[in-house]
Amino acid sequence: MPITISGGVQLSGPVILDPTGGSSPTPGGGGASNFGYTIAGFTGGAYSNVIDKFSFSSDANATDVGDSVGEYLGIAGQSSSSHGYSTGRGSPSDTNGKIQKFAFATDGNATSVGSLTLKRGTLPAGGSSSVSGYTAGGRANPGGIQNVIDKFPFASDSDATDVGDLATGVQDTCGQNSSDNGYVSAGESVPGNVNIIQKYSFASDGNATDVGDNTATRNSVAGQSSSTHGYTSGGYIAPNNFRVDVIDKFPFASDGNASDVGDLSIGRRQLTGTSSSTSGYSAGGDREPGIRDDIDKFAFASDGNASDVGDLTQARAMSAGAQY
Repeated sequence: MPITISGGVQLSGPVILDPTGGSSPTPGGGGASNFGYTIAGFTGGAYSNVIDKFSFSSDANATDVGDSVGEYLGIAGQSSSSHGYSTGRGSPSDTNGKIQKFAFATDGNATSVGSLTLKRGTLPAGGSSSVSGYTAGGRANPGGIQNVIDKFPFASDSDATDVGDLATGVQDTCGQNSSDNGYVSAGESVPGNVNIIQKYSFASDGNATDVGDNTATRNSVAGQSSSTHGYTSGGYIAPNNFRVDVIDKFPFASDGNASDVGDLSIGRRQLTGTSSSTSGYSAGGDREPGIRDDIDKFAFASDGNASDVGDLTQARAMSAGAQY
């Protein structure tokens, strides 16, 4: 069945990926210091394999620093202290969703280092502890919306293992993390969008719990993490094709609901979230009548709106994010 993207464009035939974006928190929470990365995605007319890099220390455009293994969209991102990762399904020949890895120390291409427990895309949520990467939710084809939480080690290249279930299976979702827990915010479930915030522990494998709500019921969102709070930005409210500009914030110290603390420079869905130690970033995304290349930045220290501080090398959506 064809999948309709912004502006009436349809993906059909052998396509097995669904339109969405990805986001990745930083290991241990609190953001990174050097660079943000936007990995693969959809340009509006084709898939992309480009790995873009942009500076956290100064506002500027991104540069193309490498390629993923194949062209992907609707994947999740993770970050160790030395490498960026993207996880999710790709070509019809993939047995399971690939785990790809690229080095932060030198610009270059990614390599395939393992597989998820099942072949899935449509924006599973990416999570990162200090030692492991996590991929939660998403959509399997066949199989529909998933609740599986996969975990893979950073110390060695290997396949992921199934370590728990989400309280509610979701796709088109996003991830955040503190030093102790991974979070999955908003997304699409059955029969429709949800606003819930789910939390799972890094210390012990197990299921996630519902710990709060976002301010709006939406999907295709981006996630960011400071040392004390998780953020959910942008997204899509069906069935009115409404692209959201809201930036939500929720505390890590206690379970509870999010509050609306600002707006993006423009509302959009399928955007990619990354985090420095001081700011959250939302890159790319889909906004009628087309795909965006904007890199938005908002401060963690004080609530407020985001500003447009640069451009990706390609206008694209449904990408994964990482940071160093």
